[in-house]
Amino acid sequence: MSLSIGIVGLPNVGKSTLFNALTKKSVPAQNYPFCTIDPSVGVVAVPDARLLKLSEFSKSAKTMPSAIEFVDIAGLVKGASEGEGLGNKFLSNIREVDAIAEVVRIFEDSDIIHVDGKIDPLKDIEVINLELILADLQTAAKRIANLNKEVKKGDKEAIFEQETLLKLEKIFQDGKLASSLEVSEKEMAVIKLLNLLTIKPILYVLNKKAKK
Repeated sequence: MSLSIGIVGLPNVGKSTLFNALTKKSVPAQNYPFCTIDPSVGVVAVPDARLLKLSEFSKSAKTMPSAIEFVDIAGLVKGASEGEGLGNKFLSNIREVDAIAEVVRIFEDSDIIHVDGKIDPLKDIEVINLELILADLQTAAKRIANLNKEVKKGDKEAIFEQETLLKLEKIFQDGKLASSLEVSEKEMAVIKLLNLLTIKPILYVLNKKAKK
């Protein structure tokens, strides 16, 4: 079973360029926002010398290395959680992956458009993470509301779930990722059912222009 990693970030930060470098594919990487609309997928085998030795030792008929599935997801913009820039569609693509590689542009180049007109890596991270948080806040709030009927009946499982989600809602209102919340195993089991965006592991990829 492969690990799926979604490549996300603002438009024009180098997501498709990174995807092409990792997968050896040639998806369009153009100098304008939303060059990518539908996600591109590439699977990369992960070589492991130990696997080959084990395969030789056991005389396996077939050797299958682990693989990583990379998904090139279109650029998110401020307001994505409200549907800005087809944000709902792109957020749903992120929801399907196991982990997130968030590409952040740190290079200056007047020929390559930045959606905000200037390079500010920390602000870019804040914009993306806030949209993920707001999307998760909507998910949690909807589930909390749906539990009200069972909670009023005194259902213990519903009460526990709602109490857990209220903790989560407070984290989102404070502008924090779901992964920052310290919970018990039972509480985590409840949270995982929501398939939240901000509970996924996030790797920040800094895109620096190569020197000629």
